[in-house]
Amino acid sequence: MGKMESVTILVISLLFFVINLRAQNKDNKQNDLLSGNSKLSGKEIVSELSKYYFFNLTDKSNLKKTKAEFENSYNELSFFEGLMKEDLIFTDNRFYFIDSETLFEGGGLTQYLEIVKISFNKLNLKLVFSEEYNNQTEKHWKHTIRLNGREYTAYDGNFSDNDWGISYINFIEMLNSELKLQNSNEQFYPISSGNDGRMVLLTEKQFEFVQANYPNDNGHPKNIFDWKNSYDL
Repeated sequence: MGKMESVTILVISLLFFVINLRAQNKDNKQNDLLSGNSKLSGKEIVSELSKYYFFNLTDKSNLKKTKAEFENSYNELSFFEGLMKEDLIFTDNRFYFIDSETLFEGGGLTQYLEIVKISFNKLNLKLVFSEEYNNQTEKHWKHTIRLNGREYTAYDGNFSDNDWGISYINFIEMLNSELKLQNSNEQFYPISSGNDGRMVLLTEKQFEFVQANYPNDNGHPKNIFDWKNSYDL
């Protein structure tokens, strides 16, 4: 083997080494982000959320101020939430304010379905609601509705202190069922209920990123199983 051939082989070997090292570093950095081992700045949080297509439902006119709000919320409070307008609608079209009392009472279900339909439309998914049914006695209430032709239970039981919480989680589960049936990667995750309720629409990867990089407390999203266990539902 000549000297020139040896040099060529050495250069190629070094080139492969550098490429593999960069790929490994990239994978390690990604694993750190998902595991929470690397503390990010607000700017980096927004950048990573963008890579996970978190802002793909945000109107272009709202994109700059929405990202700025996520950056500030993280830097100042380590808080996962964007910009809410005066009408209680978030500019990212992923977060939703849900007053559980309003949701539980008459007219509240269709009111919030109409609001949430914004996200379904942006995902090119169908959300048609019809045939709302109420049967109420002094102690018991059965409340159902059809979404895209399928019947869902909004509430069916005796009145109790858990009324609002039950209707809140039933609302999320009926929406998630429709998302899954339409092969969407998105699901709604509960954050809080009561008069200051919130939920957020995320892919599994987005949810994992939030769990890894934000505090795991009552102010941040949880999966349905953990939520039900926390509230004994």
